[in-house]
Amino acid sequence: MLAVVFRSAVTKYKGLQLPSQTVARAMSSLGGATPPYTTLAISRPTESITHVELHRPEKRNAMNSAFWSEMVTCFNELSEDAQCRVVVVSGAGKLFTAGIDLMDMMNSVLQPEGDDTARISWGIKKKIKKLQETFSVIEKCPKPVVVAIHGACVGAGVDMITACDIRLCTQDAWFQVKEVDIGLAADVGTLQRLPKVIGSQSLVNELALTARKMYADEAKSSGLVSRVFADKEAMMAGALEIAGEIAGRSPVAVQGTKINLIYARNHSVADGLDYIATWNMSMLQTEDLMKSAQAALEKKSPKTKTYSKL
Repeated sequence: MLAVVFRSAVTKYKGLQLPSQTVARAMSSLGGATPPYTTLAISRPTESITHVELHRPEKRNAMNSAFWSEMVTCFNELSEDAQCRVVVVSGAGKLFTAGIDLMDMMNSVLQPEGDDTARISWGIKKKIKKLQETFSVIEKCPKPVVVAIHGACVGAGVDMITACDIRLCTQDAWFQVKEVDIGLAADVGTLQRLPKVIGSQSLVNELALTARKMYADEAKSSGLVSRVFADKEAMMAGALEIAGEIAGRSPVAVQGTKINLIYARNHSVADGLDYIATWNMSMLQTEDLMKSAQAALEKKSPKTKTYSKL
């Protein structure tokens, strides 16, 4: 399905060596959501980079019921797409996302079905687990995901970006763990992933318990984002540059690195070492290793070599 969506974009860019700023503008130039999606605009600015844009600008990219299922479909397809090596995620319009669309989601969340407490609770848990998968699928995707945040990133937006691999933002960006303000504990990833991203439990506690805003400079100093850009255009160019560097490396090495980083985060050092040993006992037998070594001996970038799809 995604192959059909991408065909025109690949034809447009294939063989062209476009400046980063030009491609960055192209990444954000789609007129609307890309069928079959209603909340996402999908494009391929280069042959191996996929751009997934949250595309409900008139609703501040609020996450309605369609979004929660469309993200799962999109990232499951990207996981299996051998052409795609890196994903860039951004938001259309004036801000990244206002978080959950409360008006759209209110009936399913506040009016659960069931005959008694046990059945109502069972149904609510199933819904929560389904919502959690919307962002877990980003983490499960073996392709690195670079997220570019401008303006506001509120509530479920924080849940989403903590599942991404590289986070960039603009100078005007701000972040807010909003859930306590609407009477609930964040339940789709923030409370589980943010402590591992920032590394300061005290700061995580403060943000989650007070719902105060964190601005770009603090986000950078705390480790929530790795780079801050002057504006969205510069950030998109930077995101594309990073994605291009990743896409130019061996997909065996890149995807293996992401998978092992996530495994190591959730396991002991000893477990992580054993896992990578088991992983590389087969992955070291790739032709990519010889190609990369040759590039190093020639004092060239790995990007000068052609790696097979994975």
